[in-house]
Amino acid sequence: MMALHGGPIIMNRSTSGSADAAEQSSDAIDRWRATSLAEVWLRPDDWYHPAVDALVEALDDGRAPHAAAHRLGAARGRAGVGLGETLDDVECLYRTTQRPPDPDAIRAVAVGWVRGRDAEPSPGAVRDPATGLPTREYLVERLRETYGAAVGSEDDVPTTYCLLVVDVAVDGLAGWDRAARSATVGRALEQVFGEGHPMAALTDGVFAVLAPRDTGVPDLAKSTRSVVERNAALMGLGESLRRPTRVWVERLPTSHAAAAELLTQLAR
Repeated sequence: MMALHGGPIIMNRSTSGSADAAEQSSDAIDRWRATSLAEVWLRPDDWYHPAVDALVEALDDGRAPHAAAHRLGAARGRAGVGLGETLDDVECLYRTTQRPPDPDAIRAVAVGWVRGRDAEPSPGAVRDPATGLPTREYLVERLRETYGAAVGSEDDVPTTYCLLVVDVAVDGLAGWDRAARSATVGRALEQVFGEGHPMAALTDGVFAVLAPRDTGVPDLAKSTRSVVERNAALMGLGESLRRPTRVWVERLPTSHAAAAELLTQLAR
């Protein structure tokens, strides 16, 4: 408050502290958003949610952030944001505020995401929301194009292409563990092969990539195993993966129908 008639200016400490805290939180949110949009977030218009404020304020106040983290995860799940994108976004918050990631808060985000996703009806989509990868049906169609392009040419699909299969499945995992594991594998595959490469989540623990045989597939298999296991360790998900992670090259059959059946068998 200020004294009147030209007296000394006296700032109320409570008001000043609140203003400083609000400005600090606003700056943290701006840095978080800028980093996330630059590195991980796909659509700027849907980034903000009131739970963003709640999570930053909890961290700034030194309060447990788990309730706000759960709320943010649920909002992302309901909005159809993939789990990988959601977790990467929260990692940006911790990095831009120079705090070590809180495993319990990350878990709360993932649990909230699973519950938010499960609360929404699941439309028939070509992408699996847990991994961000295309579904098996999408890969079946890409195989149809591959076999179709080989008709009338000298190309023989089984000798020019193959499937790289990744199996990380273990039994008895909670829903959030399965979802986080799937997102981790999805990100690993995109790191190795590049975004947009023909690949799919066949189940929540089995994945397949359509790869030309002239791209050094055995080396790619080794790289895939290494990146999957490294990413899982960074996320604290080492116990959620089959050990060792199974990665192998699957020969494609001579027809598209047989290739589609092979995908079905791999998913079992």
